[in-house]
Amino acid sequence: MNFIETQVMDLILVEPKIFEDQRGYFFEAFREDCFKEAGIPSHFIQDNQSKSSFGVLRGLHYQLAPFAQAKLVRVLQGQIFDVAVDLRKNSKTFGQWFGVDLSEDNKKQLFIPKGFAHGFSVLSKIAIVLYKCDNIYNQASERGIFYADKFLNIDWKINPGEAVISAKDKENPIFEQAEMNFL
Repeated sequence: MNFIETQVMDLILVEPKIFEDQRGYFFEAFREDCFKEAGIPSHFIQDNQSKSSFGVLRGLHYQLAPFAQAKLVRVLQGQIFDVAVDLRKNSKTFGQWFGVDLSEDNKKQLFIPKGFAHGFSVLSKIAIVLYKCDNIYNQASERGIFYADKFLNIDWKINPGEAVISAKDKENPIFEQAEMNFL
């Protein structure tokens, strides 16, 4: 596996080594010792999976500490534009975001540490997304940031008129007003 640092501190793109032949392909999606060796000590305890259709935009979501979650995101079917925003107030990259295409074809994964908001838009007809979490879901600590926040200015790679967004995500506060307790 290749572990590639992004321009946002501690956000790591994971490229697996893929073995292909006439039968198909094989790759290791996760191997704890390799992740630890790369400086990613997360112990994942929960897997989440979602299925969405073209134009669905989910996010930006996070949980406040002490229920914050590190995530390892990958796509089983289709393609998404995956986004993470640094919410750690003492970070050199606080308020910066990173986006990457994750797909069943490129098999890339994004490791998102605690203290980040996460979201994605669906670029294919259907997308099945799987992500590992290092903490369980806690509804009381769930928070969000408005997907179209002007300060963040995220290009979700879909036409805003075609975006399918939950009522809950439409009501999230802007970045400046969002509750964050990460250092």
